[in-house]
Amino acid sequence: MSTSRGPLDGAWWPRSRDLADELSALAEVLDPLFGRVTRVAVNPTYWPVIPSRVPVNGHGVRIGWFTTELDPHKILLMSHTTGSWNLLVVPPEISAPAAARLMAAASDSSGPPTTASALMAAELVLHTGSMAGRDQDSEEACEDGDDASSYRAAATRPSRLITAE
Repeated sequence: MSTSRGPLDGAWWPRSRDLADELSALAEVLDPLFGRVTRVAVNPTYWPVIPSRVPVNGHGVRIGWFTTELDPHKILLMSHTTGSWNLLVVPPEISAPAAARLMAAASDSSGPPTTASALMAAELVLHTGSMAGRDQDSEEACEDGDDASSYRAAATRPSRLITAE
């Protein structure tokens, strides 16, 4: 991963609003792939508790929060060895088809760079104004002509981190 794409380098779909558990799981996946995560910055708007540090693979990752400097729908991960990554945070309560659309859009390096909040707003406007509680099949949710199989692949629950190439 790199930060060359623009405002977003990919997307992350946590399973809950428990930031300590979710960040530990995310960093455990990223550490061996892209370098040791040393710091994380979040906006506290959608996280009920912000820990100051979380344990990951035998080391601590520092957590900082910023209310005005950081998009509330984004998380910033930093590594001393490989730089930083800006990830769209897909809300855990969102439906799988909506998450698939958001994750695909955030990781699309061929499209114009966009912000996390802009992607969330577009999802609300383009898809009936409601993201929570929708249990449609991916095929039903892909009425805009996009390939349903790519949405299905992006929404697979075990693979919850999507990054730009």
